[in-house]
Amino acid sequence: MNALLLWFHRTGSPPHFDRFTARWMPWCFGLAIALLLIGTWGGLFMVPADYKQGEVFRILYIHVPAAWSAMFIFVAMAVQAFIALVWRIKACETLAVASAPVGAMFAAITLITGSIWGRPTWGTWWEWDPRLTSMLVMFFLYLGVIALHNAIEDRRAAARAACFLALVGVVNVPIVHFSVHWWNSLHQGETIQILSAESRMHYSMLWPLLLTTLATKFWYLGSLLQRARVLNLENESAQPWARALAAGSR
Repeated sequence: MNALLLWFHRTGSPPHFDRFTARWMPWCFGLAIALLLIGTWGGLFMVPADYKQGEVFRILYIHVPAAWSAMFIFVAMAVQAFIALVWRIKACETLAVASAPVGAMFAAITLITGSIWGRPTWGTWWEWDPRLTSMLVMFFLYLGVIALHNAIEDRRAAARAACFLALVGVVNVPIVHFSVHWWNSLHQGETIQILSAESRMHYSMLWPLLLTTLATKFWYLGSLLQRARVLNLENESAQPWARALAAGSR
C-alpha cells in the first residue's frame, strides 16, 4: 500500500487519531497566537492610516481574515463530509462536525466587525446587501449543522446527517465570494488580491493582513483538533483504550 494511504488509514483509527490530535494541537495554537500578536501589532501601530477611511479601516485586519476563514472552513467541512459519506471514515465525520462551531465563530466575527465597520462608512449598522446577507445565511448553515448533530441521539446517524447538510450548504460559499460581482452591492469590491499583482492594497499595509490570515488558519486547525479529540473520546468512551486514557488523566 502507498505510504501516504497507509498513514491516512492508520491516523484514521480512533487511538492513533487521539495521539495525532494531542501532539499537534498545541503547536497550532502556539503558531496562531504568535502570528496574531505580530499581525495585530502591525495593523494597529505600524500601518499608516487609510487616505479615505482614516483609522477606522484597521478593523479590516480582523474582519477580512475572519471572513476568509469562515468560507475556507465551510469548504474544508464539506470536503471532510464528502469523504465521510462516501468512504464511511469515522475520523472524517468527527472532523466535519468539529469544524462547524469554529466556522460559526468566524462567521459571527465577520458579521459583527462588518456591522461596526459599516456604521461609520455606510451610516448604518446593517444593510441587506448581497455579501452581508449571504454571509448571514452561511452563519445559519453553520448553526444548522451544529443543531442537527445535537438533535439526533445516534451519534453516527447524527454525524452523517450533519455531513449531508454541510454538502448541501457549500453551494453558498461561491455566492458569498462572488456576490459583489453578480449583484449591485453596497459592499466594496475586491481590493485585496494576495496572489495577483493587481492588488490595490500596498504591501506596507498588506503584510499584517497576511499574518493575521495565517493566524486564523492555525487557530482553526488547533480548535479543530481540540474539538475532534473530545468528540473522538466521547464516541469511543466504551473502548478499553479510551477508558485507560480517562483513568490515567485523573
